[in-house]
Amino acid sequence: MKASITIKEIASQSDLKQFVRFPDKLYGDNNYYIPTLKSGELKTLSPDKNPAFEFCKAKYWLAMEDGQVVGRVAGIINKRYNESHQKKYVRFGWLDFIKEENVVKLLMQAVEDWAREENMEYIHGPLGFTSFDASGILVKGFDEMPTAFAHYNYKYYAELLEKAGYKKDIDWVEYQVKVPESVPEKVAQVAELIKKRYGLRSAVLKKSRDMLKYSEGIFQLLNSEYRSIYAFSELSEKQVQALAKDFVTILQPDYVSIILDSNDTVIAFGITMPSLAKTLRKAKGRFWLFVLFKIFKIYNDTTTVDALLIAVKKEYQSKGITGLIFNDIIPELIKRGFVNFESTKEMEENVKVSNLWHTYEHRQHKRTRCYIKKL
Repeated sequence: MKASITIKEIASQSDLKQFVRFPDKLYGDNNYYIPTLKSGELKTLSPDKNPAFEFCKAKYWLAMEDGQVVGRVAGIINKRYNESHQKKYVRFGWLDFIKEENVVKLLMQAVEDWAREENMEYIHGPLGFTSFDASGILVKGFDEMPTAFAHYNYKYYAELLEKAGYKKDIDWVEYQVKVPESVPEKVAQVAELIKKRYGLRSAVLKKSRDMLKYSEGIFQLLNSEYRSIYAFSELSEKQVQALAKDFVTILQPDYVSIILDSNDTVIAFGITMPSLAKTLRKAKGRFWLFVLFKIFKIYNDTTTVDALLIAVKKEYQSKGITGLIFNDIIPELIKRGFVNFESTKEMEENVKVSNLWHTYEHRQHKRTRCYIKKL
């Protein structure tokens, strides 16, 4: 006789480690699953280490059967987001489960019960504490390699979540773009014209530490221009400091473009990085990010670059500023022999972003979905 499924709220560090490790067991040798860095996951989920807990509260649950973990989920209330958008939303995230309808039903029931206790009105996700955490259920692209910081899932996730009463809220799409053999002449010409017309220049970046002096301007621009993006929550000073420490210092300046005005103010930026996906698979989640990056530089065999972030100050939008960014980065990709450029998630109706790829050979190959349910 099959054992019944029980839901266990995380109450110890040992429980939390089980929570973090479960996907490795669930996906086994799946060719498209990218293990997360366990140290990073534990840091994100720990109130004493993640600065997002200044304005977030969270609970985590495991689904158990015969003493074995068969599912997991997190519930998150982002008070800053709710206050700024006048919402009463709880987020669910870190959702993984075996192919059994009752498992996802009981996991989501745990989050819903907590949400009602907190007087929330809607539950949506998968989402994290911030937009830098993995989000969405993959609904297209199951035989594609994810970008390094994306979350992979099996096909049955969407079906079973919908059976639990969840409906589509928004979709994100991703593109694979072919790196051209040369910078399109039009892009190069327009870039020079725009620089002269608006008195702009590209920041000189020779070493990773050269980017640090622009980090404040980058995150200020991110907070202002991403404010209207779905589920985005403004980054606090402590979050900015943590992100700068974790990411800015490991970025390679050859793959970053920072555009400055005549006052040296950051008015646009584009951040890309050679894909860490294969390296993460080899590492199996066992290293710190900076150690992983050292391993990557030694054993790098990728031909793919991931586009992490791009932003343009409002008054400069629709003026061709992205051409300056591409004109900085594409020559480096060509010189170093990269073949593909992977966009990260963008909302399906965001025509401005999707139009960026029309100059190049591209295909829309992945789609992820955020779900919602009224409580």
